Amino acid sequence: MTKKVAIIASNGGVFDAYKVFNIATAAAATDMEVAIFFTFEGLNLIHKEAYKQLPMPEGKEHFVEGFAKANVPAIPELVEMAQEMGVRFIGCQMTIDVMGLEKEAFVDGIDIGGAVTFLEYAKDADITLTF
Repeated sequence: MTKKVAIIASNGGVFDAYKVFNIATAAAATDMEVAIFFTFEGLNLIHKEAYKQLPMPEGKEHFVEGFAKANVPAIPELVEMAQEMGVRFIGCQMTIDVMGLEKEAFVDGIDIGGAVTFLEYAKDADITLTF
């Protein structure tokens, strides 16, 4: 039986993105089924413009050079990798409505759904994480 991983992404910084996509792609690479629910600032991780320039915590700018030296993929590449590996992206309908955004503002291939959509997936998840 395939193990399921349910992730809630509610923060929108670059470190949050690396945590979310690193766990998601690692789980997918080990044949786990993965869904990520993006809500509030977490929607920036899949926003076509915002995910190219996610904020770095103040005083942590040296990580930019470290990521480059370690050949860590940029967030847009990680998003694409995750999608290619079958990770399901669910954008929070309520947050999208509150922010006045449209589905077209986000990367292609996402689902839009509310908390019930995510809970339907997460109710029998083996692992649930929040970032």
